Amino acid sequence: MSGEDEKPRTTPETPGTGAGGASGPTGASNASSAGAVAFGPQEIRRPDVSGAVAGRAREGMFGIGGSGDTSGFGGLRLPAYAPAPSERPFGGWFDEVVDETTAALADDEGAGGAPFDVCVQQVTVDRGEMTWYVDREHLVRLARTLRDDPALRFEFCSGVSGVDYGDGVPQQLHVVTHLLSMTYRRRLRLEVALEVTDARCPSLVEVFPTADWHERETWDMFGIVFDGHPSLTRILMPDDWNGHPQRKSYPLGGIPVEYHDAEIPPPDQRRAYT
Repeated sequence: MSGEDEKPRTTPETPGTGAGGASGPTGASNASSAGAVAFGPQEIRRPDVSGAVAGRAREGMFGIGGSGDTSGFGGLRLPAYAPAPSERPFGGWFDEVVDETTAALADDEGAGGAPFDVCVQQVTVDRGEMTWYVDREHLVRLARTLRDDPALRFEFCSGVSGVDYGDGVPQQLHVVTHLLSMTYRRRLRLEVALEVTDARCPSLVEVFPTADWHERETWDMFGIVFDGHPSLTRILMPDDWNGHPQRKSYPLGGIPVEYHDAEIPPPDQRRAYT
């Protein structure tokens, strides 16, 4: 980056004990998330990024339909929920992190790196938290930049998990990565949306070794393959287990339970009282 208008990059001050950021415990002002909540029975997603954020209306307890719902919640109706894309200013330290990341990525564009707007499909600030919806092709580079840049210093990956929004939702599988800056006491969520027919995501183990077991668990439960993982084997289920139990398409199943001389059948075999 060069030019007369270039602004010098500065390293933010480390907040003292008890300070969570410029605007409160999470660093987000109340105004930053205004308008970020979207309700409606239809799927919700950013118009120019197909399925970057998805939600759908829920019907019945645990999404069950037809017979078999003995919970009494068969008529339950909940609207779809998905945070909408946020606009600048985001509030608190969020704008600073976006600006510093943009500058850091621009520094290595000459080496073939993509700019921030290509790496990050959508920025959402909701309920005092910031989420970046990331193109999986740029996930590893973005994570390394967030870790190494002196003005960012997201040194720790506190978790990697999966989400399955269910059949009929574009890019129904999401990989959610939580990063923590212990230097500046900030948290950032990276989310990658995937098609169920192409459930592959680059591994972050080379950047954050703590992602090792988290990615194994996500693969075990959701069937998301992490390319480049050193040993992507089951961690919760037996090695010969068939399927991925937290997929919405996985059968509910269960075992009979004896209680006071009565036997309660598995949920998928119970009678329906309708």
